[in-house]
Amino acid sequence: MVKTYNALYAEIISWKNLILAWKKARKGKTKKDYVIEFEANLRENLLQLQKELIEQTYKPEPLKTFILHDPKTRKISKSAFRDRVVHHALVRVIEPIFDKTFIYDSCANRKGKGNLFAIKRFYKFARKISENGKTKNLINNNQIKGYCFKADIKHYVRNVSF
Repeated sequence: MVKTYNALYAEIISWKNLILAWKKARKGKTKKDYVIEFEANLRENLLQLQKELIEQTYKPEPLKTFILHDPKTRKISKSAFRDRVVHHALVRVIEPIFDKTFIYDSCANRKGKGNLFAIKRFYKFARKISENGKTKNLINNNQIKGYCFKADIKHYVRNVSF
């Protein structure tokens, strides 16, 4: 049976959720000019954002793009702070719904499932393969037959349709 959810939009645009989303968006960025500017008129900015969301006239600002060289050259696109508040407001409501549908080993952008979790899971599976993956005719007993697939979709975020 598929579970349905009602009134999610009302929850997303609620004042309480927007306040919590603003707090999350500003975390670690309180000294940034764009945060200071937004917070100079915090109540008005959040009320305006809420009004646009209620009236369904909200439009995200164009992304700011820059090049980062660390360690490889990458093109980075950054949302305006007010748009990040909306992102966090949306995620706060839908993440708990979707998270429970993901497989346990899915690590990307999930709470408690960062790099360390992924590395531990990798080593767990590597040990499992080393116990079960021994085959005849290998050069020595340290060789194990197993496969690991790593993929990255080039320019995915830039090209995905919303």
